[in-house]
Amino acid sequence: MPYPTDRERDRPWVIRTYAGHSSAEKSNALYRRNLAKGQTGLSIAFDLPTQTGYDPDDELAKGEVGKVGVPVSHIGDMRTLFEGIPMAEANTSMTINAPAMWLLALYTAVAEEQAEAAGIDIEEMRSKLAGTTQNDIVKEYLSRGTYVFPPAPSLRLITDMVAWSVTEIPKWNPINICSYHLQEAGATPEQELAYALSTAIAVLDSVRDSGQVPPEKFGDVVGRISFFVNAGLRFVEEMCKLRALGRMWDRITLERYGVENPKQRRLRYGVQVNSLGLTEAQPENNVQRIVLEMLAVTLSKDARARAIQLPAWNEALGLPRPWDQQWALRMQQVLAYETDLLEYEDLFEGSKVVEAKVAELVEGAQAEIDRVQEMGGAVAAVENGYMKGELVSSLAERRRRMETGEAIVVGVNKFDTTEPSPLQAEGAASIETVDPETEAAAIAAIKEWRSSRDNAAVEAALNALRDAAKTDENLMQVSVDCAKAGVTTGEWAGALREVFGEFRAPTGVSAAVASGEAAAEIATVRERVRATGDELGTRLRMLVGKPGLDGHSNGAEQVAVRARDVGFEVVYQGIRLTPAQIVSAAVQEGVHVVGLSVLSGSHLEVVPAVVDGLRAAGAEDVPVVVGGIIPADDAATLKAKGIAAVFTPKDYRLTEMMDAIVTLVREANGL
Repeated sequence: MPYPTDRERDRPWVIRTYAGHSSAEKSNALYRRNLAKGQTGLSIAFDLPTQTGYDPDDELAKGEVGKVGVPVSHIGDMRTLFEGIPMAEANTSMTINAPAMWLLALYTAVAEEQAEAAGIDIEEMRSKLAGTTQNDIVKEYLSRGTYVFPPAPSLRLITDMVAWSVTEIPKWNPINICSYHLQEAGATPEQELAYALSTAIAVLDSVRDSGQVPPEKFGDVVGRISFFVNAGLRFVEEMCKLRALGRMWDRITLERYGVENPKQRRLRYGVQVNSLGLTEAQPENNVQRIVLEMLAVTLSKDARARAIQLPAWNEALGLPRPWDQQWALRMQQVLAYETDLLEYEDLFEGSKVVEAKVAELVEGAQAEIDRVQEMGGAVAAVENGYMKGELVSSLAERRRRMETGEAIVVGVNKFDTTEPSPLQAEGAASIETVDPETEAAAIAAIKEWRSSRDNAAVEAALNALRDAAKTDENLMQVSVDCAKAGVTTGEWAGALREVFGEFRAPTGVSAAVASGEAAAEIATVRERVRATGDELGTRLRMLVGKPGLDGHSNGAEQVAVRARDVGFEVVYQGIRLTPAQIVSAAVQEGVHVVGLSVLSGSHLEVVPAVVDGLRAAGAEDVPVVVGGIIPADDAATLKAKGIAAVFTPKDYRLTEMMDAIVTLVREANGL
């Protein structure tokens, strides 16, 4: 977005809602409705199989198809997703990381089809494509969990995308350095700044060292790097954080990369305000939380976001309905068009308080960047587990402050008396639900797609991809060729898995130092754990598992840390496990309780599968508990299917949770 002169009213930021579910056809209808309501950009949410490079009929995709976003399995799905939406005029954000190259290839291929249909030159169409691929794999290893390949080949894919985009689609932002999930995973403002900028340094160094971009063009690379940040409720600190980010980015790009053009060094960032900070308890309070968080990234003209997407008030309950998304959209529009915010210069310039806070954040973040660089940079700090361990520890401290009441969360740990909410009077109907037939339809559709395409052309395209991956050839154009040949998402990722291998990131649990609630409460539960173990003749063992493709592991990691602190022997193998793998580990390790964490909405499919597997393995006496975003009706269904207990975000006191789990173990063993 162009910046105005000092005498002009500032232009509104790109106004988006993060959306997509069920199918390309339903998501296309949703996008067109949102655009008609005045949304000025699209922000595509992909489902977890798409995010992790699987087709809908893969075993790991069971229960996940269309739940947290739209499934895009091939060029036909991308074609449907943008039917009736001119891609030359769109500003499209795609929240996609490990297969970012693939989704950009599909997007480019469909844009070229639109160009041909409209009689537009393909090069002209490419020159108009505007938008962003998130494409930040480092934060996936640290927080979100939708990684596929090891760090080195992942960085190679990013490098190829950046180099290709700068030449071929020059208005596109090929990477959105994303600190958003770092804050959700526990990052302090200093850590969020440091780890995001360390990622940017790793990417820019890789592009520079690849030799794919001549030195005189490197400023163009820097000018297309954008950031995607989180804005929490400490909105003065958050505003100062963004001023600090702009200051540090300007210095790094000038001093480290020699970019002289100040326009190319300008911080360009979009934002979604803190979704995981929304509460299940008294969810109507989320409305004012969202508005206050939006102010953090709009009040300061010199550090104002150029694209904003807001969550809906009920995202802690489930998938928001179109009306809920409309409410979030209108929040932005009222601020942008009804207030006088955009008529003034920066409101905080010259403020001693703001300057002092910005300087403090810059100093702290720079010290942490220096530590990461001494280790060899962001990739090395992922591989050795340093950054992950720091985040898990920071989140444990944040939880401690909430559990002890030092940090007040209105409606949760204080002011928790409430009247019935008319917003929830509809019960389960107050959230969007995905038709159970969605997955079956997607599986049938992908089989039909494979049977109706030219499979010889597909195999030739995949062989070309494999061959190129074994060299240092840029993989972007060969991926576009795969898209046009009809290759599927699972086939593209599968071919690269063959060449690159896969990766399991460190969990950070062993490195975390945590003490949650008061030491006396932990000591009481620890004594119950010890006594129960003595009665059973063995130390109590708990398996913490994440079935399916959901990579939001923050809660599971905190449960694992607290279980360890109260004396359980904890088995935690990280994310992305099949129910069969979890059952096998539970039986092999002889655990006394299985705890499952699911935030993707697939709980009704994957959780009962674990219970059934334990029964089949003769371990039906092992209680299974589950935590996540689980509506009350679904919790009742799970209990009817043999789940011993259901915990949701309102159950924030982890030591009390551990005490309840010990009681379940005792009951299951007749103690």
